[in-house]
Amino acid sequence: MLDRGHESTEGGAGDELVVPMAWLYAEYIADELLRSGDLMPPTSFEFRAGRDALALTVFLSDTDGELSGIQVVSHLETWLSLTAYDQPWQDWVRERLSEAAAGAATGDAPAPDLALARAAWRWLQETELLAPDLNAVPGGAAGTGEDEGPKVWTPAWQLGLPLGHLAIHLF
Repeated sequence: MLDRGHESTEGGAGDELVVPMAWLYAEYIADELLRSGDLMPPTSFEFRAGRDALALTVFLSDTDGELSGIQVVSHLETWLSLTAYDQPWQDWVRERLSEAAAGAATGDAPAPDLALARAAWRWLQETELLAPDLNAVPGGAAGTGEDEGPKVWTPAWQLGLPLGHLAIHLF
């Protein structure tokens, strides 16, 4: 979503096009991490879930507004800890989005970037993907292949988050 009538990427005001560079760069980092892990086809919904979860992590962890100059390697440990299985990632995302919205309301945060981050979060929450049931009783499934066994509808973020975490590990 691009916005007109606010600041441009150069910071000028007026009727210029606003490009959400921070969000686009976070999405680029997430895409590159997932592609380098070669975990699944980039055209799959699972890939999108992983990319959006990682992009949110990258974007929302940038508390100093340094995203465009970020050194990916120096932030991997932070992203790993945020995406770890035992962390309340979804609560962290909600809290950081609320803080960013408050900043956007006062003009301290770029609204177009925030709009794209909120759209990604909405998609991750509202979209469900059919995934293997990790809580199923071991050996209870008749088949042993990846496409066999019990499956459940899972919110996209619950599938994308561990995928993103794994991609960071493989980087």
